[in-house]
Amino acid sequence: MFLLEDKTYLWLLLIIPVIVLLFGMLVIWKKRTQRKFADKELLQKLSPERSLGKSVLKVVVLSLAIASLAIALANPQFGTKLETVKREGVDVVFALDVSKSMLAEDIAPNRLEKSKQLVTQIINNLASDRVGIIAYAGSAFPQLPITTDYGAAKMFLQAMNTDMISSQGTAIKEAIELATTYFNDEDQTNRILFLISDGEDHEGQVEEIAEEAAREGIRIVTIGVGTAKGGPIPEKRRGVTQSYKKDNSGQTVITRLNAETLKEIANAANGEYIDGSVTTEVVEQVTTILQNMDKKEFESQQIAEYKSQFQWFLGLGLFFLFLDILLLERRTSWLKRLNLFNEEK
Repeated sequence: MFLLEDKTYLWLLLIIPVIVLLFGMLVIWKKRTQRKFADKELLQKLSPERSLGKSVLKVVVLSLAIASLAIALANPQFGTKLETVKREGVDVVFALDVSKSMLAEDIAPNRLEKSKQLVTQIINNLASDRVGIIAYAGSAFPQLPITTDYGAAKMFLQAMNTDMISSQGTAIKEAIELATTYFNDEDQTNRILFLISDGEDHEGQVEEIAEEAAREGIRIVTIGVGTAKGGPIPEKRRGVTQSYKKDNSGQTVITRLNAETLKEIANAANGEYIDGSVTTEVVEQVTTILQNMDKKEFESQQIAEYKSQFQWFLGLGLFFLFLDILLLERRTSWLKRLNLFNEEK
């Protein structure tokens, strides 16, 4: 396993193309200037010890020195030990509504982005719990299986959008059914599903499947995103709003938060409903819920020890700098005999 402690130092690598460009411009300028005073053969006689190849080699060596020192400053680290760690936590699945109604901007910046913010902040406050993600609209889609990799969870979360599922609607029932497959231990009492939605355009018989999930030990907490006043559904092209969705009679469709449906689902599954308007309040309520749940012990493998290896790159950088100092732009006798740059004919 390899990582860089501070990647910002890699910006120093941009110095290399600048040096190469300046060197190329300098060579061209020198040649043009010298031709004004004498022809090529006379210049060769006047300065027989000058070597273009040595100048190129100096630039290459200097570039290698800068690259090595930049990597050394970034402090490369290698994982040297993989161990199995026992952790205690809750299995948490997030089912996120990605239907078109989630594009409504009655809550800033829009319902979908607000939902992502909520889930991200919840994940940031987790300690040793496992997480999974489901996307649903007209159907449900497994976005990320149960994992302890929070970085991967947030990456997959940010990639979610309303175009990832072609069929429209709000298939809450199918999302709950899919969530039951995420929990592989029937005896678990620490399974929880967070259903984030505006509750609109849902299919029927949701309460029945929620009750069935509760019987299997899955607790469902619903988080409502949107407002009762609602807002239109923008139709965008390349991120720019072109118009708003209209019904068959040509009237602009107004989508509103259906909190009652979400409350019914939560009640049927021994859970509770949370208003998703204020992020800090949502995170506090979710944290309290998770802290009061039973914890299960599980094993996970992780890199336990990283060792810095910057010294190798530092040494290499200093070596190239020393070599660059020793290399003169004039030909040396031993290098002249080797004729590495094919300058003697």
